[in-house]
Amino acid sequence: MKKVLFGLSIILLAFSGSNVKAQNILNAEDETNLSNFYTRTMVTTRQAIPYPSLRESDVIWSTVIWRTIDFREKFNQFFYFPKGEDSINNNQGRINLAYLIYRSAANGEFEIFDDDELKIPVDWETMYKKLNKADSTTTDPVYDDYGEMIDEGHDTIKYKSFTSDDYYKIHLKEYWYIDKQDTRMKVRIISLALVDENCKEVDGEMECNPTTRFWIPMNDMRVRNIFARTDAYDIYNNNAERSYDEVFITRYFDSYVTRETNVFNREIHDYLTGEDAQLEAESIEERIFNIESDMWEY
Repeated sequence: MKKVLFGLSIILLAFSGSNVKAQNILNAEDETNLSNFYTRTMVTTRQAIPYPSLRESDVIWSTVIWRTIDFREKFNQFFYFPKGEDSINNNQGRINLAYLIYRSAANGEFEIFDDDELKIPVDWETMYKKLNKADSTTTDPVYDDYGEMIDEGHDTIKYKSFTSDDYYKIHLKEYWYIDKQDTRMKVRIISLALVDENCKEVDGEMECNPTTRFWIPMNDMRVRNIFARTDAYDIYNNNAERSYDEVFITRYFDSYVTRETNVFNREIHDYLTGEDAQLEAESIEERIFNIESDMWEY
């Protein structure tokens, strides 16, 4: 009996020693991770899954679609928030899409382009001056009560640093195709563009014109890996958030079509407006869906 009790005491001492050692390790980690109870390594080391190889002979039908995602739609708000200072401070490990792209491009983590064909590269210094605006204003001369000029007026330059708050939309260029290996309609995003509202005061009123700033290659694994390591907000479970890469692959967003490849190379708003343009966009979506559906017999 004494031997049994002695053996149990040794086991308990060993277990308590390992438990203390494990607790010390946790405490050491907590010293550098004060904002959470554990270190999230799966997110920071995550890699995007490469697309499967595609042979030219397997593509039996294809088309190119341009679409717009508006962050002001309720379903898409996770692209836009957190905004302001929160987007810079990386609030709760989250960062909005516009600032993520800006920060990564500024660090030279991938190239940016002036066109959706990704053939005209843009120097970051040139783009930086466009994104960080400098506006000049001229003050009027000031006179005293006797008509003497006190101040002849001068030019004032105001610098406006980049803020993700100005970016409400992104454009996507997509390649839709049918793979004859499984006779399914598939899609891959070719490029993505940031769109600035570009608001200016004209005759005392603010006029906003959407301006496409630059395009990034969504086929580039450097871009996809950055997106894969950054979570987008999930209202149902913070620990099961989709990465931005998963958002685009699973098409977890609401959008509308602005153009399909055509002989005139026109966008929908070039030949239709209002409700007619909306119906045309929906018609393009429905036609693509029906192409795949009509190939099957039920």
